Amino acid sequence: MRDLLLLGIETTCDETAAAVVRRRADGSGTILSNIVLSQTAEHAAYGGVVPEIAARAHVEVLDRIIERALRSSGVKLVELDGIAAAAGPGLIGGVIVGLTTAKAIALAAKKPLVAVNHLEAHALTARLTDAVPFPFLLLLVSGGHTQLVAVTGVGEYHKLGGTMDDAIGEAFDKTAKMLGLPYPGGPAVERAALRGDASRFPLPRPLHGKPVPDFSLSGLKTAVRLEALKVAPLGDQDVNDLCASFQAAIVDILADRVRCALRVMRERGLKPSALVLAGGVGANQAVRRVLHKVAADGGTRLAVPPPELCTDNGAMIAWAGAERLALGLTDELGVAPRARWPLEEVTGVEMAD
Repeated sequence: MRDLLLLGIETTCDETAAAVVRRRADGSGTILSNIVLSQTAEHAAYGGVVPEIAARAHVEVLDRIIERALRSSGVKLVELDGIAAAAGPGLIGGVIVGLTTAKAIALAAKKPLVAVNHLEAHALTARLTDAVPFPFLLLLVSGGHTQLVAVTGVGEYHKLGGTMDDAIGEAFDKTAKMLGLPYPGGPAVERAALRGDASRFPLPRPLHGKPVPDFSLSGLKTAVRLEALKVAPLGDQDVNDLCASFQAAIVDILADRVRCALRVMRERGLKPSALVLAGGVGANQAVRRVLHKVAADGGTRLAVPPPELCTDNGAMIAWAGAERLALGLTDELGVAPRARWPLEEVTGVEMAD
């Protein structure tokens, strides 16, 4: 085994990102560059991501972002060991832009291509930042995904539970929009919650105590709307209290569902080395605090990448590419982009053989 240098490209949603990462022979890693250009301003007027606008924005800037990532890393194209790109899941227009660009670079530079599952990249980031060994429990919470997964190796993902309707990040965004807060909604709700009374509005905790670690958020979102209607027109403090009550409900739901997943994982004979929190909601400090306690109570630890690596970025794609390349896992140039690509469909060495 030798050191590997990977370029990673991420374009699955509204961040155009590229990074260069080194994976050492001992399995440790270093981020040499990580350039992210957010499209928040382009989508703010719409209260959410517009796929066509996102795809055009990726086309306009991706080549410059890649150039900056290479220049900032001090690594030349010829020195790379492979080119990794997110091949899904995500907004298909953006996925096509990033994957096609990666194919062109791989072909021109005669480098291996690694088509990375975006969710796998989130799952493996804690191995870059915290050297988390397998197996571990992954809590993936973002705008589009909410799931609990037992991770036993690269390409070895066993879903324990997931959302039956909305993702948690989506619930944050929709609640923010409902209450007139700016986009992106997650940070706006978190800021407002700091000024609010979490006990004012009695909101439900769907599926609390159920034996399967699934989630349901649509009822909670509806309950927020009904409480808002009761006190309309909303003043600033009403909004703050609603946000605090909503966030408290989310925190309670996460704590309960993670406890359930830890129990299920152990019942399957797996002792988790850590609870790994990944995805944009992982930047929420109230969520982090409660999960630290849940992990400790469950006899393990919480591993959370820094906030800039919880949201979409190129370093996580490069690292996942390096983890796969270290096992000899590469992809043909004809690999197709995928709007949907469940994590449990990602394969590793044994299944690839």
